[in-house]
Amino acid sequence: MIERNKESIISKSVVYGSYPLVITLGFVLFFAFTEADLPVSMRSYLSALICAVFILGHETYLPHRREWKPSTKEVRTDLTFLTIVQVGLPLMISLIITPTLTRLLTIRGVTDSIWPHHFPVWAQVILMLLISDFFRYWLHRAFHKYTPMWRFHAVHHSPHRLYWLNLGRFHRLEKTAQYLFDALPFVLIAVSTEVLAAYLVFYAVNGFYQHSNCEVRLGPLNYIVSGPELHRWHHSELIEESDNNYGNNLIIWDVLFRTRFLPKDREVGTLGLINRNYPTGFVEQMRTPFVKGLDK
Repeated sequence: MIERNKESIISKSVVYGSYPLVITLGFVLFFAFTEADLPVSMRSYLSALICAVFILGHETYLPHRREWKPSTKEVRTDLTFLTIVQVGLPLMISLIITPTLTRLLTIRGVTDSIWPHHFPVWAQVILMLLISDFFRYWLHRAFHKYTPMWRFHAVHHSPHRLYWLNLGRFHRLEKTAQYLFDALPFVLIAVSTEVLAAYLVFYAVNGFYQHSNCEVRLGPLNYIVSGPELHRWHHSELIEESDNNYGNNLIIWDVLFRTRFLPKDREVGTLGLINRNYPTGFVEQMRTPFVKGLDK
């Protein structure tokens, strides 16, 4: 009986405390790595990776649904998406396009006059989250509303179950549009690499949790962050349920524009697209937006 009580206490602690603790851990690690004199981008990636290990442990110990455990094939595919689309593509864009645009804006004196560089790093990160999520909110809604755009976004909605690694399942053209909206503008106005990297920590860790199969209860945080309890409904097979909760990092714009959806009396049902035969491989999903009807 005592052992069961201990197990219950531990489980409740994980369910209610893991998300805020792991997010906090990500930032603690990020700033702690400063002392190790690591490159700023390495600090953010390493912090996010360590947090991902904790999220994987949470999924394994307390899954939301045991039937959502991914197959080996799904893991391989999602690793490919994460590596090529989520990490490689933005890096390539930033190396090829960003320097040229930044030079043009610098010559015209734009980059130093817009952003409040004098704010503390944490305040700049919060400001960046608020602004970037506003634009991503409307971009996300557009990808749901307009059929030509939805065909690309359908790739992200194709999984039949959620787990931490499929946060990166996006078509490369949609990911390019996302980068143009939520990262590139801040790079162009010379937001410091420290702020951009700290933003990436939250972006990555929240994204891992958002798509995770972790059993969590975020309580009041469900009115601030776009976490797993909310995002599962966004992946519902039912359109009237999935056309909600568009927030990328935050849910406040959904609250403001009345698209927040979190029923208290039931759990989300079947996930994915109505077309249960939608291709699932990486190469095939790079082609699917160009085939009419597959996205249904």
